[in-house]
Amino acid sequence: MKKVVLGVAALGLMFSAAVAAFASPQKADIPTLETDGVKFSAGKYEFNRPGVNHGAFEWKGRLTDALSEDRHNVYVEVKIHGHDWVRYYGKQGGSVRLHKSNWDGAQRYTGKARLRVCRDRGSLRPDNCAPVKVLSYNWDR
Repeated sequence: MKKVVLGVAALGLMFSAAVAAFASPQKADIPTLETDGVKFSAGKYEFNRPGVNHGAFEWKGRLTDALSEDRHNVYVEVKIHGHDWVRYYGKQGGSVRLHKSNWDGAQRYTGKARLRVCRDRGSLRPDNCAPVKVLSYNWDR
């Protein structure tokens, strides 16, 4: 009887470990993104599994106005799948920590995201932005 109970307990532990491995997010670092007047550093992201935090693309990092004397604000833009860019503004002349999640309510998970940082130069001049960083995860692994 003890062997049966121990066998069932071992099987339960193996099953719970497999479920935890499937439910864990896929994490990685975002390289430093910068252009004239703006810097995004210490970035990390994760593609959450289906059912975990809406299957969201979750990211965080520090957004810095690197040229405070120009009196322009800075922002991070994120784009997932077929959606438009979403802006998250920083603090003019300062630095802020951002931690955000982006997802599509019609899908179970997000597998591709684009990220860029820009300096908002007003309505008369175009914003200057760093090159777009494409982040993706292959769920078929």
